[in-house]
Amino acid sequence: MKLSLLATLATAAISANAHFTMQYIWVNGADQGQNVDIRVPPNNNPVTDVTSKDLTCNVNGLSGAGVSTVSIPAGTNITFEWHQHAQRTGEDAISGGHKGPVQVYIAKAPSTAASFDGQGAVWTKIYSSGLLNPQTQEWATDVVNADNGKHSVVIPSSLPAGEYLLRAEIIALHVAQSYPGAQFVRCAQVKITGGGNASPPKIAIPGDYKSSDPGITVNIYNNLKSYTAPGGAVWSG
Repeated sequence: MKLSLLATLATAAISANAHFTMQYIWVNGADQGQNVDIRVPPNNNPVTDVTSKDLTCNVNGLSGAGVSTVSIPAGTNITFEWHQHAQRTGEDAISGGHKGPVQVYIAKAPSTAASFDGQGAVWTKIYSSGLLNPQTQEWATDVVNADNGKHSVVIPSSLPAGEYLLRAEIIALHVAQSYPGAQFVRCAQVKITGGGNASPPKIAIPGDYKSSDPGITVNIYNNLKSYTAPGGAVWSG
């Protein structure tokens, strides 16, 4: 009972003070600048409703009008960098109390990335990392925090050339004992050059995630031994 109460109190404190957003992308090690090529929401609050269109690219994220689109060759290494506020130093990138998976999806735009709303079965998962060590309860978020808010993915070289949305997601499971929890998402706009002719599997976001998914609603304070993130398997290309 005491442990449960302490976990509840800790969760409430974390929830009130430690929101964050993805603020930078790096292209093959080159920092593109704060909020460059990124659809920027009005604040750092999470998306809590997995049926909302805000789950796609966050609030006001259905259009990229006025957002630049960075050109990258197929096979590029993209690094995402998250922070609680508009600063890179002086605090944890994401609060150490946040525990959960880190995922990246990609969706090809019919025309331009800026005009693409990301709706329908268009998203392919290209990266996912979750519970790394059940004994120590180390999560992917711990690694991101230790690396100053960064995590990286290689864009599959077999993807066709064209403009895409890249969707970075962190699910904060410290508030997931009951639904709704907290999903932190943001989208970047890229134009892939070169590439191949792959046709990867796709899901809809929103659509595929359900409130009853064990990767969405789960008690991580109950000696959790394994975790399956929502959204299916990673496509490696």
